[in-house]
Amino acid sequence: MTHHDYTDTDKLEDVKVLHGMGYAQELERRMSRFSNFAISFSIICILSGGINSLAQATSGAGGAAIGIGWPLGCLVSAVFAIAMAQISSAYPTAGGLYHWGSILGNRGTGWLTAWFNLLGLITVLGAINVGTYYFFIGAFGAYLGIEDSTTVRIIFLAILTGLQALINHMGIGLTAKLTDFSGYLIFVTAIALSVVCLAVADSYDIGRLFTFSNYSGEAGGNVWPATSGVWVFLLGLLLPIYTITGYDASAHTSEETVKAAHSVPRGMVSSVLWSAVFGYIMLCSFVLMIPDMNAAAAQGWNVFFWAMGEQVNPLVKDILYFLIFICQFLCGLATVTSVSRMIFAFARDKGLPASSALSRVSRQHRTPVAAIWTGSILSVLFVWGSSLVSIGETPVYTIVVSCTVIFLFFSFAIPIALGFFAWGTPKWNKMGPWNLGEGTFKLFAVLSALAMALIFIIGIQPPNEWALYITVGFLIVTAIVWYGFEKRRFRGPPIGDEVARRAAEIAAAEKAVGERA
Repeated sequence: MTHHDYTDTDKLEDVKVLHGMGYAQELERRMSRFSNFAISFSIICILSGGINSLAQATSGAGGAAIGIGWPLGCLVSAVFAIAMAQISSAYPTAGGLYHWGSILGNRGTGWLTAWFNLLGLITVLGAINVGTYYFFIGAFGAYLGIEDSTTVRIIFLAILTGLQALINHMGIGLTAKLTDFSGYLIFVTAIALSVVCLAVADSYDIGRLFTFSNYSGEAGGNVWPATSGVWVFLLGLLLPIYTITGYDASAHTSEETVKAAHSVPRGMVSSVLWSAVFGYIMLCSFVLMIPDMNAAAAQGWNVFFWAMGEQVNPLVKDILYFLIFICQFLCGLATVTSVSRMIFAFARDKGLPASSALSRVSRQHRTPVAAIWTGSILSVLFVWGSSLVSIGETPVYTIVVSCTVIFLFFSFAIPIALGFFAWGTPKWNKMGPWNLGEGTFKLFAVLSALAMALIFIIGIQPPNEWALYITVGFLIVTAIVWYGFEKRRFRGPPIGDEVARRAAEIAAAEKAVGERA
């Protein structure tokens, strides 16, 4: 794949920036600016989280959870993306969050950031593919005679995730082409779904989008326990916040993106903005199509299939289902890319067991093969193991997935908070070409801290109250591991004189994978 506006001078500049941080150009730069946008846009995938988590709104505060709640939740995600874009422009490396946490803080904060991000990415890959599985069962299960069971679910996930890993294994060129296609397909399918919903709507009751209801408890199929109207609206914010995440993929693929210091921050922010706009149009159209909001709320998690079955022509419905399924598969594909680059980057600095294997890049495919398959296998094992254990009546899987959002956003918040204090100090005295200015960045850093507090508070409310204990338990375990073992062993990314001492190692690593200057 070539880029007509990517010159040898541009490539030298990209490699110079990477060498300046002490790393070799082992991965292959074949992702355009659009590809960098598309991989984050594909992971966000409004046709995945926006549909599979829809009941959090329709069985919560009703129409207002979409008409008012969706833009508010998207604004929360945008705050993080804008602040992260500033840092990504200055430090465009694979596994960016881990690197930022180390450079702007210390090796301890970098190590903590890496583990929050890594656990969040592995669990979110499992959650995305489980969502794809349940969508497939709801859309095509009756045709194919497939019913949900733990065995069927794990076999489906193993096949699905295995295909996603195999495509990633074959090289970033193929993956980028498919995620580029995914970017266009999400736009087209979201528009088509919106048009169909509006075409079959019985009427256009716009006021429904701004009408607050309280469907918690039995009225909403017990999606949320009975609670107050204020709380049920706040809980509904988890729909857009859960959906509009994964834009850190733009940072994770920095070393494979041309003109990374320019492309990565733009890819990150634009993926959030476009997802917010098209997601709002699509979900508002769906709410307007619903024949009866009370009946829809009572459907609980089945609301999407119920409403489509009630209102849409069967052939048109099945075509849309097929397109949505493809988009969801490609969402998982892009997530495998993000997970593997995080594993690769952390292992490159000896942060994981078997780091030498996990950081190895295939000369033939220029991909971190072991990292790709390890992340994919761990996501399937997570779903399998956690599905077999319950706390009370709630599967551990459901509880841990609720922690996913908390883990991911904590990994976003740590380097942003560190950047607030590091700005202008020797740790961060050189900005990238994407530069908001000190005042604007620090404003978004403060907003990110407030947004993190909101996410944590609503993320641990019933039925997800165990998320609090899991998060606190994780912090305790990481503290024990860090102070007991890793503080003495883990050195973190190269800083200062260590960067210069890596020159020979960098040259050898690039020669090993066939990288040409």
